[in-house]
Amino acid sequence: MTLIAAPLLTCAVVGAGVALSGGGSRIVHLPTAAAADIAATTVRSAATSRSAARVSPPPLVTARLWSTGALDLRLAPSADAAVHGELPSLRRVGVTGLRRNGFVQVVVATKTYWVTADYLVTAKPTDPAHLPIIDKPCPGTSGVENGLKAGAILVYRAVCNNFPEITTYGGYAPRGEHAAGKAIDVMTSDVALGDRIAEFLQAHAAELNLFDIIWRQHIWTPVRASEGWRLMPSRGSETANHDNHVHVSTN
Repeated sequence: MTLIAAPLLTCAVVGAGVALSGGGSRIVHLPTAAAADIAATTVRSAATSRSAARVSPPPLVTARLWSTGALDLRLAPSADAAVHGELPSLRRVGVTGLRRNGFVQVVVATKTYWVTADYLVTAKPTDPAHLPIIDKPCPGTSGVENGLKAGAILVYRAVCNNFPEITTYGGYAPRGEHAAGKAIDVMTSDVALGDRIAEFLQAHAAELNLFDIIWRQHIWTPVRASEGWRLMPSRGSETANHDNHVHVSTN
């Protein structure tokens, strides 16, 4: 029995790939097939780790537009969505083409946000801040100053000297903000021209001590400037909705 058992024991030990060395240390020598399996598993694990570590490709930009005012970068297309930073005025930004609820999706530093769509244009606008405030009467329309407070007169002069193409203004009237002599109406139905005038007034809102600007059924106020232009309910007519004039009032 001893002579037969010894070879069997030796075969079992060799088959398992285990050898005992002096001093009791155990050294495992894996068979070639098992070593290959572990090597393959290691390669697969390394490949999986590299794949998991890959950075997702940046959002696809379909066009680049210019901002006409400072805009909140919102995390969703809603006026109630959280804000994560601000897009400065006169900044070119990539857009993905997605539009929802009056917002457009933009790409800033490889991340997507939502901004008010009305404030993005294809051509770089003229910087209204470069236009000076000129405090002198304008021939032909100076009569509008009658009944106005000093602040409204300065606003009128700043506009009429920079935009001589405007030939009609509304001044004092027994209604609303006009009754206090603190507001003027800059009469124009030219959307591009009205936009430029509104941008000029926004750029100088602090110097002119503005209370609000209303244009094309939207209102902008310095105290809520970060929200941009806010849509107003329809009042039923072109004049009531300020589609034919830029309304501006002072504090």
